[in-house]
Amino acid sequence: MRSEYNKNDQLKGLRIEALSSDGAGIAKEDGFPIFIKDALPGDVVSAKITKVRKNMAFARLESVDEPSPDRVDPRCPVSRACGGCVLQELSYEKQLEYKDEKVYNCLLRIGGIPAKILDAAHEDPIGMDKPWRYRNKAQYPIGRDRNGRIIAGFYAGRTHHIVESAECHLNPSEFAAILRIFLGFCEENKVSPYDEESDKGCVRHLLIRKGFNTGELMIMPIVRDMKTFDDKMCDKLKETLLGIPGVATIVINENSKRTNVILGEKYRTIYGPGYIVDEMGGLRFRISPSSFYQVNTEQALKIYDKALEYAGLSGTEKVYDLCCGIGTISLYISRKAGYVHGVEISETAIEDAKKNAALNEISNVDFTAAPAEEYLPKACDLSADVVILDPPRSGMERAALDAIVSAAPSRIVYISCDPATLARDIKVFMAAGYRLSRFVAVDQFCHTRHVETVISLSRV
Repeated sequence: MRSEYNKNDQLKGLRIEALSSDGAGIAKEDGFPIFIKDALPGDVVSAKITKVRKNMAFARLESVDEPSPDRVDPRCPVSRACGGCVLQELSYEKQLEYKDEKVYNCLLRIGGIPAKILDAAHEDPIGMDKPWRYRNKAQYPIGRDRNGRIIAGFYAGRTHHIVESAECHLNPSEFAAILRIFLGFCEENKVSPYDEESDKGCVRHLLIRKGFNTGELMIMPIVRDMKTFDDKMCDKLKETLLGIPGVATIVINENSKRTNVILGEKYRTIYGPGYIVDEMGGLRFRISPSSFYQVNTEQALKIYDKALEYAGLSGTEKVYDLCCGIGTISLYISRKAGYVHGVEISETAIEDAKKNAALNEISNVDFTAAPAEEYLPKACDLSADVVILDPPRSGMERAALDAIVSAAPSRIVYISCDPATLARDIKVFMAAGYRLSRFVAVDQFCHTRHVETVISLSRV
């Protein structure tokens, strides 16, 4: 296959046939794929070539000449510029189909699992009845526009250009009001935004967390230098923010490094306990500023229910919960297990997990702060009936996978936010004698290209 296209070529009449794993539309001209952001299957579009490679090209959408019957009007006026909700203009039913197929194809092509086995194990995707206002956490970058006005919003894809957004429809409505109040505070008190190029300025981000079932709010500015927020400035900030209903704690985080990482290591609590509490599945969880807590509380409970179902617990099993975070899964399944051991690399998360166990008066769990790939091979009594994994997008280290195989659990339940790394890791387990029993895609990140997957493996 060889391209006859050149950069800046104008193309018309391109029919979009599918979506890529990144959510870009794919048109094929004489079998040559052209990837077009913001185009949807069924669209006929005009586009301009921006990059040509040997086996593919990329183009910018110029116009939708014949819209797909599955195209809908976006709620957000800056959805294309922002790039976070790449599927917002696709009907929700088709979004679920796309994510379901994405998981299936990764398991088929990367995992090497035969279609016959996948078809037998496949379950219908789990979506939301109301796929809006679901995020319990938002991190807004703070900057200035060309006129010097302080703004906030979200970074455009693969850039650090802030797309100003007064209202994100994935976040609770009160987040926009809190953001406006905070920006007003910065203007009034001459608190300057951080500038990446000069490494000067003060405020880098504003982080807001909400306990969906308690209503508790955490507000946390991330600043370049904590000295800027002296006692007088902190008192002014408290006075400004405490008029907001639901504010349970206010924390300042310092990140003085020139880095893309949002949070620094230094915290100062200026109001409240320094954490919020939320309820899920009849349990209460304390959530610290850096804690991992699933961003979609409603769908997280569905994921945990499915994981519990796949684990097949009778009340006597020994369970390892790897990448356990603040212990949400460990504590949720402990009521059906004999004993649960949670392992997590973050020491602060493990501290929260232990406090959450005490908060809920659960005694058949314990927690260890260590990387799974280092802890498991050294564990003296490494045996388990069930292992549950919920790793980051990068998946599990090979050493951890090998240690899990050595523990010889009857069942492995893998919760993943990246079907590609999931399929890669599943391949290791299947080579060691496990078979795929069941899997389901869960739409935890509605209107985005991301998808959560829950998989059950059984030892043959």
